[in-house]
Amino acid sequence: MSAIFSGAPPQDGLGYSFKQSPTAVPSGERQHGFYPYTDNGGSTLGISGADFTIMAGDTRSTHGYNINTRYAPKLFKIGGEGPDNKGARIVLSVVGFAADGDALQEKMDTIVKMYKYQHGKPITVSACAQRLSHVLYNKRFFPYYVHAILGGIDEDGKGALYSYDPVGSYEREQCRAAGAAASLIMPFLDNQVNFKNQYMPGSGTGHDLKVRQAQPLPRNTVEDLVRDAFTSAVERHIEVGDGLQMMIITKDGIEETYTPLKRD
Repeated sequence: MSAIFSGAPPQDGLGYSFKQSPTAVPSGERQHGFYPYTDNGGSTLGISGADFTIMAGDTRSTHGYNINTRYAPKLFKIGGEGPDNKGARIVLSVVGFAADGDALQEKMDTIVKMYKYQHGKPITVSACAQRLSHVLYNKRFFPYYVHAILGGIDEDGKGALYSYDPVGSYEREQCRAAGAAASLIMPFLDNQVNFKNQYMPGSGTGHDLKVRQAQPLPRNTVEDLVRDAFTSAVERHIEVGDGLQMMIITKDGIEETYTPLKRD
């Protein structure tokens, strides 16, 4: 996330992004800076299938080399009934600045619940995706410092996955990784889910090889891929670890699982 906005806060200050260490200027006066963002690490991913969508994220929250907590969920149910979101069919994942992620989640949860109250029916995942784009774009001059992924089941019963940049540009995809370990996980998903650089065995040699066509994967295969992706990422990235939160969205509802990850 630090690549999106320049001027990251110094790591030798007091540890709070709202108060940077003062710097000396040639006149001898002290100059104070204001930087309202920080990056709390962690990673999320989403994969859509023929009749399901799987969202996943680790539970580590960091600041620099410090671990704030080992259980900070990055996946949130949106809509449904009551504070427990009973009956929800949409999941929002946010990674980056945890405070902005919480604010965005609360805003979207309120919007989706108000939609059902006003219209007498649940919002569709495509309408929710467009509404999230508007929310992010309306904050474009002081953006939510998060990478959001929205998942659900569309009107045809197929898995739907939408990924966003901080100012609301979005697209529907089959898979997407976000956060600190996105550069490690996304190439793996490109190969295993989008079938990039995969060819049909025996279809020829050299340039005559036929590219393997992408198709939805079965649910058990996707769940194994998600666990493999995070198990590998925690070996190489200090900001990812502790636990794997996974939500499987189907026409029957949302199933949630938790898998321990490395804690060092």
